[in-house]
Amino acid sequence: MFETLKAQAPDKILSLMAQYKEDPRSTKIDLGVGVYKDASGLTPVMRAVKSAEHALWEAQDSKSYVGLTGDPAFSDAMVKLVLGDAVPRNTVAAAATPGGTGAVRQAFEMIRMANPKARVFVSDPTWPNHVSIVQYLGIEMVPYRYFDSETRSVSFDAMIADLKTATKNDVILLHGCCHNPTGANLTMDQWAEVIKVLQETGATPMVDIAYQGFGDGLDADAEATRAVAAAVPECLIAASCSKNFGVYRERTGILMVVAADTGAFALNQGTLAFLNRQNFSFPPDHGARVVTMILTDDALRADWQAELEDVRLGMLELRKQLAGELKRLSNSDRFDFLAEHRGMFSRLGTTPEMVEKLRVDHGIYMVGDSRMNIAGLNANTIPVLARAIIDAGI
Repeated sequence: MFETLKAQAPDKILSLMAQYKEDPRSTKIDLGVGVYKDASGLTPVMRAVKSAEHALWEAQDSKSYVGLTGDPAFSDAMVKLVLGDAVPRNTVAAAATPGGTGAVRQAFEMIRMANPKARVFVSDPTWPNHVSIVQYLGIEMVPYRYFDSETRSVSFDAMIADLKTATKNDVILLHGCCHNPTGANLTMDQWAEVIKVLQETGATPMVDIAYQGFGDGLDADAEATRAVAAAVPECLIAASCSKNFGVYRERTGILMVVAADTGAFALNQGTLAFLNRQNFSFPPDHGARVVTMILTDDALRADWQAELEDVRLGMLELRKQLAGELKRLSNSDRFDFLAEHRGMFSRLGTTPEMVEKLRVDHGIYMVGDSRMNIAGLNANTIPVLARAIIDAGI
């Protein structure tokens, strides 16, 4: 039967990784893969993670299943981390998932289950897997304008105009912070306008928050998500621990469903358990348990937050250095947006042809839409990248 299968288009980022590995140039720079790297090019294991894993290794006496929605302590810790005191805990159903991607997939599954005719509004651009999963599940997708390639900032008026066309049967997907792939974020005043549109249209928000702590700080990065959750009757939140805890390969994520009251909690929690059972049964526990240990131990949490803050400030410094070098070389302020963006990514706002020119002529690898991973830079490669951007005429 399998001869009827059709070849799938290769993942662009994975293809880029393969090209980078095959490039023999010692001066090549990888800005494509969405993984944090330190100045040496390593994605390190965080100190608190190592400490928690060591303690877990000594204390754990079983590898038996935990539960369909994971350890309740993990849910409690993550709901507190993301939502704070924005909503009552007993209105939030939650389930551990295999990474943030698993949470996103389960959220879309729940949307389809609740209303097969629902439309999902996604920002243009957005993380490619958002689009891929929505289309694979057969859900109607509606793009809304988000990024202005000329100013490299949010096209806010256009965004609001598009969101106003949503109805109470629709879902609006929002990036909680550190927008991927652009790095351009809404201000809190703009978030207030988005919330007003949500209240007027009755559309259900779904927040994907994958980079909490990478932008302006743990609480600052969660401020918009908390404001949304507190202002609407119900919402979905998909959160990832891959970046802020550095546990990429442990596949640690969570899906939260916030309801207007405690009456819907049992139904939502039961639905999450059912969806987990259909897709993978029991979620992975190791990463979730490590995260729980860190968030519930004062010393581990303090060490984790200190290291996370170093990571955040390091990326901000890289942004400032790159923007400064480009200003020096171009004698203009047209690249100042790089210092204003937040998170791991920025989008240069140039053409795929220019991106290819950077790869061929300079060995600089970034995604074709000109998304580059700021964390892939260091003090030595910033001047190289800046010179290549200027030489390419971007």
